Amino acid sequence: MTQKKGKLLVVGFGPGDFKHITARAVEALKESDLIIGYKTYVDLIQNILTPEQEVIGTGMTEEVARAQEAYKKALEGYTVAVISSGDSGVYGMAGLVYEVLVEKGWTEADGIEVEVVPGISAINSCASLLGAPVMHDSCTISLSDHLTPWNLIEKRIEAAAMADFVIALYNPKSGRRTRQIVEAQRILLEYRSPDTPVGLVKSAYRDNQNIIMTNLADMLNHDIGMLTTVVIGNSSSFYYDNKIITPRGYQRKYTLGDEKQPLRPHQRLKKEAEPWALDQETGEASLDYSNKDLMRESEAAPHQSVKVEQQAPKKSALEMASAALAMVSGTAPKKLVQQKMESIFELAVSPGVANKFFTPQQMTMLAEVVGEKGTMEYTPDHQIVLKIPTTDPEAITQKLASVDFYLEPVGDVLRVKACDFCYGEKTESIPVANELYDKLAGLSLPKELNIGFNGCGMACYKATFEDIGIVYRKGKFDLFIGAKPVGRTGHAGQPVLEGIPADQIIGMVSQIVEEYKANAHPNERLFKYFRRVKEIGGFSFIDMMSKIKVEPAPCGD
Repeated sequence: MTQKKGKLLVVGFGPGDFKHITARAVEALKESDLIIGYKTYVDLIQNILTPEQEVIGTGMTEEVARAQEAYKKALEGYTVAVISSGDSGVYGMAGLVYEVLVEKGWTEADGIEVEVVPGISAINSCASLLGAPVMHDSCTISLSDHLTPWNLIEKRIEAAAMADFVIALYNPKSGRRTRQIVEAQRILLEYRSPDTPVGLVKSAYRDNQNIIMTNLADMLNHDIGMLTTVVIGNSSSFYYDNKIITPRGYQRKYTLGDEKQPLRPHQRLKKEAEPWALDQETGEASLDYSNKDLMRESEAAPHQSVKVEQQAPKKSALEMASAALAMVSGTAPKKLVQQKMESIFELAVSPGVANKFFTPQQMTMLAEVVGEKGTMEYTPDHQIVLKIPTTDPEAITQKLASVDFYLEPVGDVLRVKACDFCYGEKTESIPVANELYDKLAGLSLPKELNIGFNGCGMACYKATFEDIGIVYRKGKFDLFIGAKPVGRTGHAGQPVLEGIPADQIIGMVSQIVEEYKANAHPNERLFKYFRRVKEIGGFSFIDMMSKIKVEPAPCGD
């Protein structure tokens, strides 16, 4: 029997209010077997979903896992909807889904069906609440520098300010990113009046919607967060009756207050009525399209040709020399903009599985590769996490490997966390720990997973409080599964088997990891998976949770 072919729907559901979601988006959600999205967004569409549909909600920054899980389920024959607020193609999930498809070798001809369902983007929904601020050329800029270098974002802000675009700033501020909006304001004030209208819209068309009308100089005196969209007018934007209005330029062709227009409809697009426009024959335009005398002359005598006197801007000696060289060689100088794809390369380094000592050479190399722009952060896992802006990650890994660093990816991967084996005095189990590291460390998983490895029965390195705990005792190994490592309801792992021979422990742990990787939901820790499926690696689940009721403590309490 032929397996049903799956389908992948990338759905933008607009600002979050049911009235502003498109009919196709509703259809797409209803026809889906599985809905995958950020938890907050899943809550916003809960009324559209049915009890029969499976829903996977994940946290912030889990976008890659969502895209990968969606593709995996679509391959299994399911119709899967990956949801985004606003439009999925504007800072949403559409691009990331296609990146995963490219990585998997997907083609439209013979791969699963993929449909991107558009929605109302924040710039549009927020503009509708502010009046009509986006009536002329506009752009959107995200201030999040998690994936884009800040120096590039700065260039884009300055270019947009210089070109007099109406600007919508997405992701303007978060708990950790507070400086970016300050720098954006500083750049904009170099080119815009302090009185430029600014609208701050939080949670457009949602229950906690908040709108603030302010200006460029005072905008930082108000609350701005991740759910705020900052809409900044251009030089012609103005306030009227608490609305931001950006003219389209009609006053140049119409007298808006007059019942009878000076130009008839067939005259309005004629060349002499638009002296500021590009001449289609000469390729030139008036240098001063806002010249009021010229405008009055044009309006007073629309049937007469208006001669525009233009003075060419003076060129530097270098520009004239370049132009002359181009004429001789027959090649015109090019003004290509090629932004190098500079990635923020993230990786973790450590001196080894059993070894916890860094050498002076290693520390010197860290300083060299991180430089002034990168960061390094020590973690409780005996690792240092590096974040380095670079266009050549391979060169960095070669340098780090040259001083005998162990290199691992970061994120939702498997880590082997071994004790120091009493500074190398208890060495019997070190070869097993190294073999386990070589086989499993860095494996991509639905959620981060730590294997704790202790070299003696004292278990002083708290291996029993990791996702998988291994304790070496009397020449054999004891195995613990499913600890809850964090929270006030945290607990040790379930002891599932004692006295495992060295030639069996790695295979046993590998089987558990493979089951978890294949069947767990994105962002589902091992203890949650074990509790849900009730069995893993042939071991049955036993509830290790506290038997007394513990009040939940949200982050911040």
